[in-house]
Amino acid sequence: MPRFWLVKSDPDTYSFHDLLTDGSTSWDGVRNYAARNFLREMKKGDKVLVYHSGGESCVIGLATVSKDPYTDPTADNDTWVSVELKAGKKLKKQVTLAQIKQEPFLKDISLIKISRLSVMPVSDEHYEKIMAMSQ
Repeated sequence: MPRFWLVKSDPDTYSFHDLLTDGSTSWDGVRNYAARNFLREMKKGDKVLVYHSGGESCVIGLATVSKDPYTDPTADNDTWVSVELKAGKKLKKQVTLAQIKQEPFLKDISLIKISRLSVMPVSDEHYEKIMAMSQ
């Protein structure tokens, strides 16, 4: 059964549009230990919410983990890992951080509680709520 995740990216560095254009990408360059540990837990087939950080601050699209964790090719040692993400679809309606914060059901989501993490798990229920909000 797939798990659900949220990954953050600054759209000026690598946007969801870039992922759609590329079709897939190595989600690399993560240098936070907690985020790295979550990357290590990802499995092929897991579903991913792609979040634009910075000025936009919104869930913008979907992706799927297409390759299990492997040594990050951008790292100078094997401490760091990356996964392969395959582009999914752009959400019909972006779900902003403000909307997420206003939704009582999402008060415990890691995006709010541990806001600095760039990779985090999302519960099935929180994933479904965000998907409903994007319609």
